[in-house]
Amino acid sequence: MTDLTQLAAHVEAVLFSSGDPLAAEKICAALGVTKRELNLAVEMLEGKYAAEDSGIELLHLGESYQLAVKKQYSADVKAVLEIKKGATLSPAAMEVLTIAAYNQPVTKAFVEHVRGVDSSSVVNSLVEKDLLCETGRLNLPGRPVAYKTTENFLRAFGLSSLDELPALPERQDQLTFEDTAPDKEADEENTDAEAE
Repeated sequence: MTDLTQLAAHVEAVLFSSGDPLAAEKICAALGVTKRELNLAVEMLEGKYAAEDSGIELLHLGESYQLAVKKQYSADVKAVLEIKKGATLSPAAMEVLTIAAYNQPVTKAFVEHVRGVDSSSVVNSLVEKDLLCETGRLNLPGRPVAYKTTENFLRAFGLSSLDELPALPERQDQLTFEDTAPDKEADEENTDAEAE
């Protein structure tokens, strides 16, 4: 398939039919094209959807692609389909997602250790919302289940990959040994005062 316009149409049809994110590798295999050819077709589609008269956009989700409604039209879609507005995430859910996103893969025990409270129900809830998923078992005693963020997590937070996560701020409340060591000069002054 060498005609770029035709290839872009095929890619568009495949993405539209899927609804879910599709891995670039899977699209290439199905259409019999190279990654370079796919990238050119994707660029063509992005140009098409960049026009103001298009209500669709092409999302990059890691190594996958998905067609989606542009944010400015999402209210119309919800109104027509009578989709209830998704519930906002609780502070506890945001904490767990943050821990998972920056440290993945993580176990429930790790999340609970960081948060200091039982987090099983929060992790389970995030799995149900398709923001976290199981990624196998760790080779540790008890073979605990490990969790990682999903492509839906990337889409929900407007990220193309985890590399776009903002850097964590430096903690100001961490004291070094020098900060907590007694002030030698102050001790000497106190000793001199006591001697007088």
